[in-house]
Amino acid sequence: MITKEHLRHLNAKLYPKHIGQSPSFIVLGVNNLCNLHCKMCDVGVRYNNSNFYTNLMGTDPVNMPIKLLKKIIDETAEFFPEAKLGYAFTEPLIYPHLEESLAYAKEKGIETSLTTNAFNLKAKAKMLASNGLKELCVSLDGPPEIHNEIRQNKRSFQRAMEGIELLLAQENCPSISVYCVITEWNIGYLKEMLEIFKDIPLKNFGFMHSNFTTEPMVAAHQAMLGEQYPATQSNISETNIESFNTKLLLEEIRSIKVKKYPFSIGFSPEMETLDELNTFYLNPSKPMGKLCLDSFKLMMIKSDGSVIPNHGRCYNLDVGNVYKNSLNEIWNSPAFGNFRTDLVKAGGLFPACNRCCSAFEKPFWS
Repeated sequence: MITKEHLRHLNAKLYPKHIGQSPSFIVLGVNNLCNLHCKMCDVGVRYNNSNFYTNLMGTDPVNMPIKLLKKIIDETAEFFPEAKLGYAFTEPLIYPHLEESLAYAKEKGIETSLTTNAFNLKAKAKMLASNGLKELCVSLDGPPEIHNEIRQNKRSFQRAMEGIELLLAQENCPSISVYCVITEWNIGYLKEMLEIFKDIPLKNFGFMHSNFTTEPMVAAHQAMLGEQYPATQSNISETNIESFNTKLLLEEIRSIKVKKYPFSIGFSPEMETLDELNTFYLNPSKPMGKLCLDSFKLMMIKSDGSVIPNHGRCYNLDVGNVYKNSLNEIWNSPAFGNFRTDLVKAGGLFPACNRCCSAFEKPFWS
């Protein structure tokens, strides 16, 4: 059976310059603030030379004006009514217009999701449930002591759990998923973290292999595409990729996969051998990814109305601005179309993309 996603894949292969399908997600960068300082994150460690930092923190105003966000919601309802609105960056639970904008999206019939560190979840739980939030994604890094050390806050895990418990008690509770970035600090504690949630009705529990870009990856990319799509080092200023204990990680992955939990569990990307893990972490210049279709599925809007392909980890490429163009015009703007076309010509990935979580999609046509 040919699905909408099959058609999207074929569109990407045959005519990437113009996408006939609507975006699945409109990703929102509603603010340029975070209330934690994650050790594996450029924002958390204030490494301001990366695309990732610039995409999340480099726009003015600090908070997206509510008038702009309502315009985005109106145009999503008009042009892409099946798309979800994703509050993702930088920390949506401290966005001052969150309640008003969620209520407006609900009024317009637009589904909403929100990704958060959950530090302020307890204070916002009732509001989220009453304003129609459909999906909450909570980012946690391990059992309490490990998580708190990585987030550099002594109560961040406890506050997140208090928020999850309160949200679960609400009548219109959204689905809740937990996502954990695998780092050098939490390898060996992943299963222990899962056990904390074994009796909690989550939808998904996802383990995300670290997203990073090293200097050799940047050099290879710059030689090929630096003038069009400049790349930068990312998420390695406080992280020693070479210190990842891949043998222990593989043991944990295998141990986790043989046990049953009341929610789905996944690893992104899926790697099942020591050779794969060693290549991913210890030989990052070797290409591993296959294909990124995010630019055919979503776009991210920053607080100033500017739009970039994909999401915060992508290239700092302006493909339009909501103040000047409609979402429909931006979705197939010349800059967006050229980016997609160049991506397909490069085989589905650019050199700096090979350790991104979005780089491992299997093409339908293969």
